Amino acid sequence: MHFIRKAMIGLAALAALPLAAQGPVPAPATKKAEAPVAAAVATPKTSATLDAADLEAWLDGYLPYALERARIPGAVVVVVRGNQVVLEKGYGFSDVAKRAPVLPETTLFRPGSVSKLFTWTAVMQQVEAGKIDLDKDVNTYLDFKIPAYQGKPVTMRNIMTHTAGFQESVRYLISSDPKAVMTLKKQMPLALPDRVFAPGTTPAYSNYATALAGYIVERVSGENFDDYVDNHIFKPLGMTHSSFRQPLPANLAPHMSKGYPDITQKPKPFEMVIPAPAGSLSASGADMGKFMIAHLNDGAGLLRPETAKMMHDFKAPGVGPLNSMALGFYEQWVNGHRAIAHGGDTVWFHSYLWLFPDADIGVFISMNSAGAQGDAGAVRSALFHKFADRYLPGEDKPGRVDAKTAAQHAQMMVGNYISSRGSFTNFMSLFGLLGQTTISLTEDGKITLPALDGLGAGARDWVEVEPFVWRDTGTGERVAAEVKDGRVVRWSVDGGSPFMVFEPASFGVNAAWLNPALILAFGIIVLAALAWPVRALVRRSFGANFALEGKALRAYRLSRVFAWLAIGALVGWIALIAAFSADIGSIGGPLDWLIQLLRVLTPVAAFGLLGTAAWHLWLSIKGKRKWTMKLGAVLLALAGLLLVWITLTFHLYGFGMVY
Repeated sequence: MHFIRKAMIGLAALAALPLAAQGPVPAPATKKAEAPVAAAVATPKTSATLDAADLEAWLDGYLPYALERARIPGAVVVVVRGNQVVLEKGYGFSDVAKRAPVLPETTLFRPGSVSKLFTWTAVMQQVEAGKIDLDKDVNTYLDFKIPAYQGKPVTMRNIMTHTAGFQESVRYLISSDPKAVMTLKKQMPLALPDRVFAPGTTPAYSNYATALAGYIVERVSGENFDDYVDNHIFKPLGMTHSSFRQPLPANLAPHMSKGYPDITQKPKPFEMVIPAPAGSLSASGADMGKFMIAHLNDGAGLLRPETAKMMHDFKAPGVGPLNSMALGFYEQWVNGHRAIAHGGDTVWFHSYLWLFPDADIGVFISMNSAGAQGDAGAVRSALFHKFADRYLPGEDKPGRVDAKTAAQHAQMMVGNYISSRGSFTNFMSLFGLLGQTTISLTEDGKITLPALDGLGAGARDWVEVEPFVWRDTGTGERVAAEVKDGRVVRWSVDGGSPFMVFEPASFGVNAAWLNPALILAFGIIVLAALAWPVRALVRRSFGANFALEGKALRAYRLSRVFAWLAIGALVGWIALIAAFSADIGSIGGPLDWLIQLLRVLTPVAAFGLLGTAAWHLWLSIKGKRKWTMKLGAVLLALAGLLLVWITLTFHLYGFGMVY
């Protein structure tokens, strides 16, 4: 799933220096095609022949070094063409302590959100059976009601293109506790998030919506979702080392790769993906190859050809010429070739699947760690682009906007933006404030997006190739913006993200001024809080009396009490953010007590500070106190006003536990 990669600002860049060897590397396990496989499309003479020998030599020259440099223990790569495996190969370790090698036939990885492709396949099977209508209100199939938004219901087509309008939801997402797993019947009404966009208008990735699709499959088919996938996908394809079940069945558990922060650290427990249809798959590389072959062959064994084409060829509206959503798959164009793809990230596993229908080629990679600096994203991005450059090269003749216009358009893009994939009506919107995407300019006036830099294997160089369309000269990926009345209203980016857009942050939520203002406000609050006991000690030491008494003294003391409460709330939010960043599962139950406490303490502290600081200011003016006391009271009242604004705007209050 794209749990971590899209929740935080972005991934770090590759480490500057190669790593020392991690010990002896086991001989990689390999299964080759019996005969060389020719390239499927006419390509320039510089293209290499896609056969097992050439592919293995190329992968051996790239992947071991990339994994070692990133400190990723192990990976599996599978490449298929037509109905044949070209190469499936394991690299590194599935269990570092035991020095157990990755075996492509039997070692299980967690493909994360690549699991969604199985759910979408199940949906299309039910469409084919006449039990699901892609354009019908999904309430027709449910035993609870999803309220309409702006008078419009959610359809399955909305769900499969991530335009249902749900905001992000993380409480019932992922956990290391097997007890966190629940039935879809229980979870779907319990975890129903707010809808914040009209259906069909705004791409906003949703794990909840995918799980909802799985629940609908469960209801219309009459089979438990796990049983359904076993019976209608795994068995027909002979996928004997695959399961959506959590924990794993006893016969598969011994084959599960460990998941690691990096190769130097201890393995982590098996992850429980709570919205199972969105990401709970465990599968071997060989089994993923069988799934790719089925889809490359017009759904053979799974779907009728016309149903598979409907799924693969659909093109949802998007931003300008950028990659778009198909039904469940999303586009990734490279060198003039259209891939349909899906990426996936749990906390510990990082994967990607690409199908090139025009070339009849499929590629899958999965890694059992993000790496020391989150480099798994860069490793798989480089694999995709370099594979295409070698085996699917194409002519690329992009245009170019004149320098004066390019400079003007780049300047229009500068600012802070909010992703449509986020939370907007609960306290998790605070993470949106901390993770806003910034576009700025390089020294030569080009746009730069620091949040995207770590997702590629090299520096980005964005060149405007047509009005409000920029192309990275290294990868060919594009950024495009929609402009109305001379203003940028939204933009998006190629590279596997047609399921979200970025919109300008309005003044009231813009981190460009809010974050510095918050730092300044808490600087004032901390000084005021610390000055209270310090001044008392100084007065006691010199036997001096405090100038304030009566109401004025009471207002002063209360303002300092609320200043300390505000500091306590800040420490609590920092602890919560740190816990969430370290383990996304910790926020979905274990820390509920802290969330509830903070949503009571924060408004009490904010409103209390504003009220008592304003009272202290009024009495200081009325009592004609020194200007220094008046200034301090003004600053403290302004700090309180900012905290009230943050509390209300980012919903740091309430008791609801759907977030």
